[in-house]
Amino acid sequence: MAVIKPSIPKGTRDFSPVEMAKRNYIFDTIRHVYHLYGFQQIETPSMEMLSTLMGKYGEEGDKLLFKIQNSGDYFSGITDEELLTRDAVKLAGKFCEKGLRYDLTVPFARYVVMHRDEISFPFKRYQIQPVWRADRPQKGRYREFYQCDADVVGSDSLWNEVELMQIVDQVFTRFGVRVCIKINNRKILAGIAEIIGEADKITDITTAIDKLDKIGLENVNKELSQKGVSGEAINKLQPVILLSGTNTEKLNTLKSLLADSQAAVKGIEECGFILSALDKLALKNEIELDLTLARGLNYYTGAIFEVKALDVSIGSITGGGRYDNLTGTFGLSGVPGVGISFGADRIFDVLNQLELYPKEAVNGTRLLFVNFGDTEAAYCMSLLAKVRAAGINAELYPDASKLKKQMSYANAKNIPFVAIAGETEMAEGKIILKNMETGGQKLLAAEELIPAMLVWE
Repeated sequence: MAVIKPSIPKGTRDFSPVEMAKRNYIFDTIRHVYHLYGFQQIETPSMEMLSTLMGKYGEEGDKLLFKIQNSGDYFSGITDEELLTRDAVKLAGKFCEKGLRYDLTVPFARYVVMHRDEISFPFKRYQIQPVWRADRPQKGRYREFYQCDADVVGSDSLWNEVELMQIVDQVFTRFGVRVCIKINNRKILAGIAEIIGEADKITDITTAIDKLDKIGLENVNKELSQKGVSGEAINKLQPVILLSGTNTEKLNTLKSLLADSQAAVKGIEECGFILSALDKLALKNEIELDLTLARGLNYYTGAIFEVKALDVSIGSITGGGRYDNLTGTFGLSGVPGVGISFGADRIFDVLNQLELYPKEAVNGTRLLFVNFGDTEAAYCMSLLAKVRAAGINAELYPDASKLKKQMSYANAKNIPFVAIAGETEMAEGKIILKNMETGGQKLLAAEELIPAMLVWE
């Protein structure tokens, strides 16, 4: 029988204990900030009905949905003629009723509709779970990745957007990552499409200009032309795409350029309110009005956000926006919403590249007790219980192996302290504490072990 070499799907990753400690540091930091702002946690299933997911992310998003093949005889009800057409899209609709969630926002909208009688509005929820996209794997882009979302539904107040930007600023300040928080408004983008005479192509325009950082202006213009946007309209679009200056200067220019668009005027007012409020809060990170920011997802209706790390070359590490019509697709209208999503996997890569993980976040066991045999192990176990009761992560080496092997184990796990008790120490009620970083060691009374560790750190 042939031996199959194990592998994992492209775009997915295994995580070691050290990597998991780092990831948990990310999750715990974000979770703590969410709690500070009054958000409550929920979870939703990994899979959703395709009827829930399809049509919410635009044509490109629908193509990236992982569809789950029906169990049982999925050929029943399908004619030979349908099979011979080899129409993958139509056949998938017959074979698959469920799909892996593409993001956490659409499942959240479904949750709100299904649980509306249990929810008090405005409802502030956060959710930290994996999502899946059938995208082409590349640096910083994975097929399975975690999102850390916070959303407010049931309120159209722009103070929600202001608070979400405060959360973004506080999270990245805690991580020690310098970022630029970019903001725009879909109403402004709709106004731009209207002013250049291509209002019916708003989706094509926003999808194209959202790729400006990735493919450059020439290719954006080429894509717009291929989508049927006229040359005249593309020319009119250029000064808007290339708009520069301070946020205030950009807003003033837009007020002049887009004065004839009611939607744009409203979007400019909303951006002005958010930026003005944030200016008074003295955030640690830069806020930039970026007219090329479009956020490709179709459900956004107002303010949109994106965060870029300044010291690492990687894509967006946080994004979000307002989506006032999303629950309406599930039969519940009049429930406005706005949210943000931290890309935990990209943040993981950023913190790795910048080496910004605090030492205490990645260190697991703080103290290892050496095992010389059952008698010594029993002596150490009573001390071990007290150490753990004091909140110190500690363990006993399970086997009475050579001391060199046990020390190598401590080094491999980056355990900073080792406790050693042989016949002499046991007879005197003492223990040796060794600092693995400095190589120094102390002979201590058993009751001095915990205070000595705290001082020596």
